[in-house]
Amino acid sequence: MNKLILAVFFVVIGSYFSNPIASAEAARRHTSHQVNAHKIQHQSTASWYGAKFHGQKTANGERFNMYAMTAAHKTLPLSSYVEVTNLKNNRSVIVRINDRGPYHSKRAMDLSYAAAKELDINGTSSVQITPLDPSQTLALLSQ
Repeated sequence: MNKLILAVFFVVIGSYFSNPIASAEAARRHTSHQVNAHKIQHQSTASWYGAKFHGQKTANGERFNMYAMTAAHKTLPLSSYVEVTNLKNNRSVIVRINDRGPYHSKRAMDLSYAAAKELDINGTSSVQITPLDPSQTLALLSQ
């Protein structure tokens, strides 16, 4: 359900800036996820945050929803999308970066409760973080 809501939201917003049909078709032609040279994949440790922060303001001004597919990252652009893969079980999700953090030195990302649950992360886990450009995001969310 969250993926459907995110997909609809992204299509509406994306329609103002580009042709989403052409973007989706172009993304489907590529079999692997390609990223720009300045947007490289990296492996790190992720944790999650939930009820304690539910309803509080995030770095981009919206209220944190522990049931949304979002994440906090120290440096990735706010409102950008990334694919996060749990390296222990190869499960992947797409999340939107809407907050800053984590504030633990050995972690690169805090996932929302919903994203962590989809990845089967109960505490911390090794993850691969792959930044996505908008055409990739639309194609992946509509699958």
